[in-house]
Amino acid sequence: MTPDLVNEVRSILDSRFVARERAIAESRKIIRSAANGIRALHRSESGEAASLIEQSGNRLTAISATLADNLELMSHAVVFDAAKEYAEARITQAVFNGQPVPRFDDLGIDPVPYLHGLGEAVGEMRRRMLDLLRYERLSEAESMLDEMDRIVDLLAEIDYPDGMTNGLRRTTDVARSLVERSRSDLTATVVQERLRQDLRD
Repeated sequence: MTPDLVNEVRSILDSRFVARERAIAESRKIIRSAANGIRALHRSESGEAASLIEQSGNRLTAISATLADNLELMSHAVVFDAAKEYAEARITQAVFNGQPVPRFDDLGIDPVPYLHGLGEAVGEMRRRMLDLLRYERLSEAESMLDEMDRIVDLLAEIDYPDGMTNGLRRTTDVARSLVERSRSDLTATVVQERLRQDLRD
């Protein structure tokens, strides 16, 4: 190899390394902002949640621009997790606010981390459903379970090798398990409420 060729290779790899390190650092911030946004949603702090989730989305957009010339880095585990966490936050936000679940192209992310975000949002929805049961808001809890069911049905239709979907089958299995446990919790609560009503009558 000639010195010129070595220098050219180093120049390209140096550029990729800088982009990679910047993307990893920003991805960690995205994950933190999205996770804090979800926590704020559970505390019913909608303004704080919206601000944190918007920060997360803006950073993800910036990462995509940074990696425009190095798209292979978008599949890096930390960058993938950042997109997944952002998707989970936006999906959870929409469901909690009674809005339609956003699509992957609405969020500007690849379908695979989006699908993982959908699956993980089921866990947040279960937590909200249990809170609703605690406050005896049964009809809202039933609506939450219906939404969880729809998500699991959608995920179950995505039947591709795990290498293509980054292990989506496991995420789907976990989400399905959460839905079944939630259905059991809701059923038990409804039965107890009917018994209480019968005793009152």
